[in-house]
Formats: sequence, C-alpha cells, structure tokens
Amino acid sequence: MENRKIRVAITHGDTNGIGYEVIFKTFAEPAMLELCTPIIYGSPKVAAYHRNALGIQANFTIINSAEDAHSGKLNLLTTFDEEVKVELGNPSKEAGVASLKALDRAMEDYKKGLFDVLVTAPINKNNIQGDGFDFCGHTEYLEERAGGKSLMILLNDIMRVALVTTHVPVKDVAKAVTKERIVEKAVVFNESLKRDFRISNPRIAVLALNPHAGDGGLLGTEEQETIIPAIKELPDKGIYAFGPYAADGFFAHGGYESFDGVLAMYHDQGLAPFKALDRGDGVNFTAGLPIVRTSPDHGTAYEIAGKNCADESSFRHAVYLALDVFRNRAEYDEPLSNPLQKLYHEKRDESEKVRFNVPKAKENNKEKEQ
Repeated sequence: MENRKIRVAITHGDTNGIGYEVIFKTFAEPAMLELCTPIIYGSPKVAAYHRNALGIQANFTIINSAEDAHSGKLNLLTTFDEEVKVELGNPSKEAGVASLKALDRAMEDYKKGLFDVLVTAPINKNNIQGDGFDFCGHTEYLEERAGGKSLMILLNDIMRVALVTTHVPVKDVAKAVTKERIVEKAVVFNESLKRDFRISNPRIAVLALNPHAGDGGLLGTEEQETIIPAIKELPDKGIYAFGPYAADGFFAHGGYESFDGVLAMYHDQGLAPFKALDRGDGVNFTAGLPIVRTSPDHGTAYEIAGKNCADESSFRHAVYLALDVFRNRAEYDEPLSNPLQKLYHEKRDESEKVRFNVPKAKENNKEKEQ
C-alpha cells in the first residue's frame, strides 16, 4: 500500500435529511482527519445552509476535483452549481436530484481511481427515482455501476447479518428465496468474511423463512424444499453453514453469538432484531463489489433534521469500517498477487491425478520387500 492516508469519498445524501449533520459531527473530532482524507461529494451552498441552521462550527475546504483534496482538511467537492431549495425535514424531488448528482459524480471518480472507499449518507429511495436511478436503493445502484454481486450486511460489535433478499415486498419474498440465490449469497458472504473481515474459517447460521422453521412442513415447505438443500450444497464449496434456525428463538437466545455471520431470508427478518439489539454502532456494508462501500444503519431521519440532535456514532463507525475493510483487502490480496511457482516439473504428466499417485514401480518394490 502507498504510504498515504486513505481517501474517503462521502456522498451528502438527501439534502433535507441529517446527512450533513452527521458528517460535520463526525469530522469535528480532529483525530478523524489523522486517519483519512475525507472528500464530501455535495454542494458548498447546501453545506453552508446546514451549518448555519444547525448553529455548529464546521470548516470545510472547497475543491473542484478529488485530485485537489488536502490532507488534514474536510474537503468538499462541488458536484453541482445549481441552487437547491433546502426544506429540512421534508422530502422533495429537488433533494432527490441533488443526492443522485453526488452519487453519479462519486462513481465517475471511482472509475478514475481518485479515491479509495465510499461512505454514503442516507437517501430517500422514493424521491431519488428518475432518469439515471431506477433502483430500490444504494445497494442495487452500486451493483449496476461498479459490477459484481452485491450482498447487504448489517454489522456491529456483536453480530453480522446478511440478507438473501433486500428491498423486496413481503408478498414476493417466498418466491424470491430460491436455492440458487441462497447459495449465491452464502458464497459472497463467506468470501467477504474471509477477505473483508479476515476470518479464516467462517461459521454461518442460515435462518428459516417460516415460523418455527416450517414445523416439518405444517407451516410452509420452503425449508424442506429450498433452504435445507441449499445448506447441504454449501460444504462442497468449502462453506461451513448451519441451520435453518427459527429466527425468533435464534435471536432471543443469543444464537448469533456462536457464529461469524447470520444469513437472513428477507429484510425485516434480519434488520428488526439487529436494530433492536444495536447499541448505536451499527453499519451497513455492501459486500461482493470491487468498491468498498459503507453507510450508517439509519435513514434520512426527517423528523429531527435541522435540530442538532442527530447521533453521528453510526456514521463514524461506517468510516472506521471502510478503512478497516480497505486495509484487510490489501493484506488478504497481497500474497495472492504473486503465487509461488511449482518447485518441480513432472516430465510425463502434469495432471493432479498423476502427481499424487504412488508410482507402480515403487508399489511393486514394496510388495517384494514384504
């Protein structure tokens, strides 16, 4: 790795929410600027409006290119010059357009290699819809723009919860939970636990879909027909997966403490208990993509926008996690970039079968010796 601070791109999110507040509060701590070089993708005018409305000290340096980012400063990259009407606490189409412009510019710069990791402030999934954004959220948008197979993981100090399905209506969940999708998400999850979190042999708990894990088919057959077959297939891929576990008892009795990760079938099955047990340090991490992306585990919080009472803990931990994952990936990938060459050469046959077979001549000699 280069001997420089990691560059953290930060999109400002919905301009009527608490994005700027949690960003400013996070980097009000001088130690944060010693850890990384932050680059806010947003609007100086909107940032100044939030600073004045909140009545807080927040100094930032305006730049026009990520290449001009200053170490030791909170940099703000101008993503648009148009006037934006800020209505704190109220969703608006203008706020959605402003959040998309920041995202688009950040992804353009990512492809140019101008920053290292991405931390996104919350957006409103409804008002951001339009030309250039036809997705259910950040996760799906980033998968399209960056490539790869995305996996939403919510994590804190006590658990990591990944989702087989993300922003899917409840009425469509059962149809969306397929054996193939469970296996695909488990593979991504396992690789992320090893590469992004440096866990050598991850243990993954797989949750059931139905109450009481289907009660032998009485309350649903998805466990028998879909989930259990998927779990049985995973050992062949080198994945230690167990289950399916009924979600209520699993979380109520602390089952998550025995595993490195939990694979939930749908959004609220995993996120409701996660947030109930969260202590303010929860982070949303998008695994499976070439880009390292994190975000706080909360939304725009319109109800408290502009009141200077938002807790920045989740956003700060999102920055911490992005830095950790970036370093972990570099450490994990380094030995794989220059694998050792074979130390010998088989003259007749290079196949694995021949390499590990005992030559017949030696077998015959052993028989004679006996």
